[in-house]
Amino acid sequence: MSALPEDALAATPTPAVPDAAVLPATPPAARKRPRPGERRVQILQTLAQMLEQPGAERITTAALAAKLEVSEAALYRHFASKAQMFEGLIEFIETSVFTLVNQIVEREPSGSAQVQKIAAMLLQFGEKNPGMVRVMVGDALVFEHERLNARMNQFFDRLESQLRQSLRAAAEAAGSATPSVDAQALASALVALLVGRLQRYARSGFRRLPTEHLEPALARLAA
Repeated sequence: MSALPEDALAATPTPAVPDAAVLPATPPAARKRPRPGERRVQILQTLAQMLEQPGAERITTAALAAKLEVSEAALYRHFASKAQMFEGLIEFIETSVFTLVNQIVEREPSGSAQVQKIAAMLLQFGEKNPGMVRVMVGDALVFEHERLNARMNQFFDRLESQLRQSLRAAAEAAGSATPSVDAQALASALVALLVGRLQRYARSGFRRLPTEHLEPALARLAA
């Protein structure tokens, strides 16, 4: 999985998610021996693609191996367990999203604008990575190790913390007498909105886009 480009967030009202925030394509089939580390990426990409199927049931290592046309033993040469494969997807989500969050915060001085751009970026990331959305909202983790859900909960806690900081700055700039209280309440409501939109996207079979009518909603919450 490649690093995100320096110019991933050019100054635009709603930053686009760069191609680096999508798992790279599987290498051509003509190459029979993948380069070191390439097979791990193939496994993660195939797992993400299988998660993109609407109504997909729990994915087994047998099904994943069959999709890749390798043995289950071949999978375990690269990952100690299926939970570790899901951790690879979660790590990709964390790295992609928070690299972009940091870029937004560094380049945008307005707290209100930071919040709107972070929210839009997260939902755009979900649109470009529908299989990842099922991991983010926990649908794909129902029967997996509990530490995976705990890690995704930490992801959203970290996101809420950043939104709270940006909202506090916005409240202070607006002259609020209680900027911390205002920021805490709004950050909680905003994360609930974002998670709800991602859940609706997954449960609609990826038909209801999470960015649908987003700007008016953000204008009310993050103004």
